[in-house]
Amino acid sequence: MTPQIASLDHLVLTVSDIEKTITFYRDVLGMTDEVFHPSDGTSRHALKFGKQKINLHQAGKEFEPKAAHVVPGSADLCFLTEDSVDDWSGHLNRCGVAIELGPIHRTGAAAPILSLYVRDPDGNLIEIGTCP
Repeated sequence: MTPQIASLDHLVLTVSDIEKTITFYRDVLGMTDEVFHPSDGTSRHALKFGKQKINLHQAGKEFEPKAAHVVPGSADLCFLTEDSVDDWSGHLNRCGVAIELGPIHRTGAAAPILSLYVRDPDGNLIEIGTCP
């Protein structure tokens, strides 16, 4: 039998400015900034939400091991929310974040979702989806 993956623990975003990234994901998406200290003695930043996190790498100063072709702005991420797209539209507008597309119906991993698309400070595509 082939072993199975159960869930996502974390992913890594390589970013051009860690502080701008933290501000966006904290203030716009409601994530929590966490400083953690791996066994190599460095200090690193992660963005926590639910039971997952996004580890941040500063472009040009990535931690090893890393992806083969790291570049800021190359990610396309979908986050699920229990809040309505109307609530998100108002919030994004108040934050000065342009909605690139949506609301639009999409196919989520577990169920159909209604989504809005925005960009983070590096231009990563961020999808905010809710189950209608």
